Amino acid sequence: MGNLVDYQVQGTVGVITLDNPPVNALAVNKGVPQGILDAIKQGEHDPHVKAFLLIGAGRNFCGGADISEFGKDYDPGKATLPDLLAYMDTVTKPIFAALSGPTMGGGLELAMACHYRCAAPGTQLALPEVKLGILPGAGGTQRLPRLIGVDRALEMMVGGDPIGGEQSKELGLVDELVNGELRQAALSWIRRRLQDGAGVRRVSTLSPALEQPAEAFFAGARERVARTWRGYPAPLAIVNCVEAAVGMPFAKGIAFERQQFLGLVRTPESASLRHLFFAERQAAKIPDLPAETPALEIRKAAVIGAGTMGGGITMCFANAGIPVTVIEMAQPALDKGLETIRGNYAATVSKGRLTQEKMDQRMALISSSTDFAAVKDADIVVEAVFEDMAVKKEVFATLDKTAKAGAILATNTSTLDVDEIARSTGRPQSVLGLHFFSPANVMRLLEVVRGAGTSHAVLATGMKLGKRLGKVPVCVGVCDGFVGNRMIHPYLKEAGFLLEEGALPQQVDAAIEAFGFAMGPFRMSDLAGLDVGWYIRRRQAATRPPQERYSKIADTICERGRFGQKTGAGYYRYEKGKRDALPDPDIEALIVQASRDAGIARRQISEREIVERLLYALVNEGARILEEGIAQRASDIDVIYAFGYGFPRYRGGPMFYADTVGLEHVVSAIAHFREGYRAEHWQPAPLLAKLAAEGGKFNG
Repeated sequence: MGNLVDYQVQGTVGVITLDNPPVNALAVNKGVPQGILDAIKQGEHDPHVKAFLLIGAGRNFCGGADISEFGKDYDPGKATLPDLLAYMDTVTKPIFAALSGPTMGGGLELAMACHYRCAAPGTQLALPEVKLGILPGAGGTQRLPRLIGVDRALEMMVGGDPIGGEQSKELGLVDELVNGELRQAALSWIRRRLQDGAGVRRVSTLSPALEQPAEAFFAGARERVARTWRGYPAPLAIVNCVEAAVGMPFAKGIAFERQQFLGLVRTPESASLRHLFFAERQAAKIPDLPAETPALEIRKAAVIGAGTMGGGITMCFANAGIPVTVIEMAQPALDKGLETIRGNYAATVSKGRLTQEKMDQRMALISSSTDFAAVKDADIVVEAVFEDMAVKKEVFATLDKTAKAGAILATNTSTLDVDEIARSTGRPQSVLGLHFFSPANVMRLLEVVRGAGTSHAVLATGMKLGKRLGKVPVCVGVCDGFVGNRMIHPYLKEAGFLLEEGALPQQVDAAIEAFGFAMGPFRMSDLAGLDVGWYIRRRQAATRPPQERYSKIADTICERGRFGQKTGAGYYRYEKGKRDALPDPDIEALIVQASRDAGIARRQISEREIVERLLYALVNEGARILEEGIAQRASDIDVIYAFGYGFPRYRGGPMFYADTVGLEHVVSAIAHFREGYRAEHWQPAPLLAKLAAEGGKFNG
């Protein structure tokens, strides 16, 4: 059995304990499934053993398969999870499972192959494989519908989100909820069940419950899934497998599921999603930050500014249970900000996503003031005022005098120099950037900007706080725009050049959205507000080389007072009360005139050219950012774009996508752009050129 699976007989019960920390993963090559199989076989031949208990050491039963083994060869001498579960379906002594903690993926499939299941308080059950571009490959799609019904099983597997123990009991996924020390509670439960005559109860012999005709149900399910999960092959494959559970004998359904699973594992979509899975976890690690660095305690927060960003950041703290004071200079602005916060919470309540009680609790955590002195008790102060260096430096100079010693002073700037801001204080070691993304209470990405003077403790606290706020924190360095916004600038510039050369906003947006982006560059700009980018471009004008190609289209649109959705017109026009982006003949005429003024003959531009020029603009700037050390690793850039900029997750992020198509191809395309499209600005970053020449990758 090895040291990862322990087997002991307690009375008449053979207790099999998974002990593969931290999550008791079912690592095949480490022999975990084999150890369970050996234990069952040993107990089967022991006349004293009347039943088995399968339980996890530590806090949870089993977190699932070892994802690092996906796509790799297994040791042919060791049983796989499907091998184990197939054998369990032949065992003639009842097998009980005691579930605790996160019981996920293969762990839940293992539990469902048992004959009875109990769960401890706090147990979370899920089949989240869809989030890795695959499906449950060890009978999950066949057993779950037999336990909880087809409709609910399909919803659980396509969504991939966990359900709690009580809900699992209501659905029939769990037979009993137990309290107290789990092993003893489970053994007591088993003894009672055996006294009541409980015998083998195989899930494979049950019939999946479906309350409507199968043909109509699955046709509707496919339509919904195709609409919601465009670009993701796994959800449709899950529908196919559940349909097999309804229409095929169990053994044939298992074979069909396995075929679908093996096909998905080899898809680029699954490779991309698995890359992001590991990249998100890697992003939390900062190589030169000692692991033992203590984080500061955050018991109370303050936010300067009650506008869109300040209000959203305030909600982040309240959502995490942290008392927060929001500060504005004028009472009307403060009242408006608080009303917006209340309205946002009320809208969530009306949609059933939040209870009124929870809303009231969160609002009670929010206090307000028009006096900077209100920050004096805060452990962290986040500045979220207008994106102007002079304004921000004035705020930080005031905070330096009013915030308590040791308080973290954080700026939400999206582009400005955090080091320059820090120099307006006498405590640069306490200053860092916390770049939230709008809307801050919704978007999960948080760029934690490390200044030259930021202390280890403050940096560690920023990363830890990000997780506490429910964000995906990524540590980045100081430069204009940090990582995400620095990369978006050449992307947007290239989009403007495409307009000059012959494209229209709706054509560019349609091409990049067909690639998988949530929004094209022009719809995104209209949503964010064109005045923000206009302000940044005017700030950068003094340092822009005179020979550099520059499109005036965006500036001309702003000069006409068209700032996007908030003014009802930008690159598109918007009808009052609606967000549909409608093509505007006035913009088309403006663009055509801009081409004429620039001396550019308009031409037909293909969807492929649009996609490649926009994506490779991101990739090329990402390579420069890596060279400069602004990002710690290529996978951090992928996380930033997947979580903050609508890059399709099933493509893995810009740097991973470049690896997928081949860096040699990217460099060749850049050379073609430079030679063919009046695009002298296209020069491959040295790191990109070097890796391409060596046949290397960003994500080595």
